[in-house]
Amino acid sequence: MTPASNTSVLPQFSQLTIQGEDAEKFLQGQLTCDVTKLGLSYQAAAIGNLKGRIEFGIWIKKQAEKQYDVVISADCAAALQAHLKKFGAFSKFDTSEPVAIYPCVLADMPTFSHKDDHNTPDDTKAWMQCSIATGNYWIVAATQGEFQPQELRLHQRGGMDYDKGCYLGQEVIARIYFKSAPKAFLHYVKGAGTAPAAGDKLDKIQVVNTVTTAEGFEALVVARSEHLAESELTVLDLPPALQADVARPK
Repeated sequence: MTPASNTSVLPQFSQLTIQGEDAEKFLQGQLTCDVTKLGLSYQAAAIGNLKGRIEFGIWIKKQAEKQYDVVISADCAAALQAHLKKFGAFSKFDTSEPVAIYPCVLADMPTFSHKDDHNTPDDTKAWMQCSIATGNYWIVAATQGEFQPQELRLHQRGGMDYDKGCYLGQEVIARIYFKSAPKAFLHYVKGAGTAPAAGDKLDKIQVVNTVTTAEGFEALVVARSEHLAESELTVLDLPPALQADVARPK
């Protein structure tokens, strides 16, 4: 079970600000979450594609009336700008140019900061470790369009709303939720050897994110439980809310 590749490059993130008369209405038709319920804390969410898979994994908060701050992996920022320009051509809102924002851990939770004090490799590594341990996945260019939101347990983190109406990919996403359930889904694991890269496959196990540790690596992966049992990986506990069945409660 050998990973295809590895990268030692630390993740980088960008923030875009979306504001204007139609900002809320436009975003409500794009995002998996209910935009009307957003507040000052970052909420994990996604913009899907027509196949019901995550094209853009984001964190979003309502910074002020008609103003929303969106954080995204820096290598996806230009594509997100193009997407907003295309789909928002007839809506009244402005999108700022991306600015750097720094991953860090505050109050034992992974978050983001504009303070230069948090622009350090140690802060980024701490954020990676905390994010992986808490299921706070991040989508990069290599994993765009790879995962369905329910596979990544986004619904268990408040990042999906099944009652708010239509958005991109909603028909496919809702059908999976109401009529079936993903057979492969997010797990927190550790392994020995070199850390695989996001998007790599370890046999039938797909890597979402990894971080190098003294003993090897820890990772978020999407896999069937039986494939994990057959692997050399050790499954670790996600937070209780993310240990529930990914299927819709009966």
